[in-house]
Amino acid sequence: MEAGMVTPAPALVRFSGIQKTYDGENLVVKNLDLEIRKGEFITLLGPSGSGKTTTLMMLAGFEVPTQGEIYLAERPIKNVPPHKRDIGMVFQNYALFPHLTIAENIAFPLSVRKTNKAEAQERVSAALRMIKMETLAQRRPGQLSGGQQQRVALARALVFNPQLVLMDEPLGALDKRLREQMQLEIKQLHETMGITVVYVTHDQSEALTMSDRIAVFNDGIVQQIDRPDALYEHPVNSFVAHFIGENNVLAGTVETIDKDYCRVALAGGGAVTARAVNVSGAGASTSLSVRPERIAIVPDGTSSDGPNRLPAKVQNTIYLGDHALAVLDVAGNGEFMVKLPPGTHDNLRHGSLGPGESVFVTFRPEDCLALDPV
Repeated sequence: MEAGMVTPAPALVRFSGIQKTYDGENLVVKNLDLEIRKGEFITLLGPSGSGKTTTLMMLAGFEVPTQGEIYLAERPIKNVPPHKRDIGMVFQNYALFPHLTIAENIAFPLSVRKTNKAEAQERVSAALRMIKMETLAQRRPGQLSGGQQQRVALARALVFNPQLVLMDEPLGALDKRLREQMQLEIKQLHETMGITVVYVTHDQSEALTMSDRIAVFNDGIVQQIDRPDALYEHPVNSFVAHFIGENNVLAGTVETIDKDYCRVALAGGGAVTARAVNVSGAGASTSLSVRPERIAIVPDGTSSDGPNRLPAKVQNTIYLGDHALAVLDVAGNGEFMVKLPPGTHDNLRHGSLGPGESVFVTFRPEDCLALDPV
């Protein structure tokens, strides 16, 4: 059981032994076993071709598993058509009917389900209030902005009170500011209504912002599923460490292992102590993972204690508003990044630690993870 999880909610969705191939040879999804809890917001995260969208489409009923079964509320649904699964869908392209008004678009799922007219009007009115678009009910999609159209698509997916809502890259077409605003709105709706949401994205910051849990996909396999903070702080392999957040990688060879820690000789020179997370033993190759915010820069000639102190050369600094990044050459990695607190950027760029200067970097052994080689 994950830390902090006392009594998990029952599973609403269960993937059991799911495989999917389109050509009979290459598996897009491989032996997927996954449970989605009632009321949670779970994100399927991964690069293009990793299997996350295919997994969502099998749950929606638009794709059929090659092998295995999907259960919704303990009922097998592999042979149940999409419109009988009681699932709401929100797509990136909104998929609104251009010839219908906003109110008519929202009402469409109710008309399909033969909802009586009075109840349908009441539900549409409530959905319009929910997305704060009561005054725009008689407009058509072409008269709305992208953000407004996405709100209508969201209302249409929720208006018939589905037990499950699927969202496939729903914010991908919006600009950064609007996307961030919609992230918060969708999360607030989820918490207010208590609905179960399965969300697909390749944007890791979006996944971290919105999710109760994240399933990280790569090559058709869930590499790790956990809370956002646990994925960031405790990745189980190099792929997850590199895909979630910013990350520095140093290649090396394990020299010794002592309980939870190991000593690693770096390929580019020097040695460090790291947490032994995913290493096979002494003599094995490893990739070290160190987050940019866990590293300190020490000027040359400054003494510092600690087992992990490596020489570095400043390459550049990048100003990012609320913080800056120093790009260094460390142990053969010429793109080693250190996150700098506000106010230190000018000192590095124009002071004694400008580009080309020699410095040292230090980091704690507990902040350095020894993982599988990249």
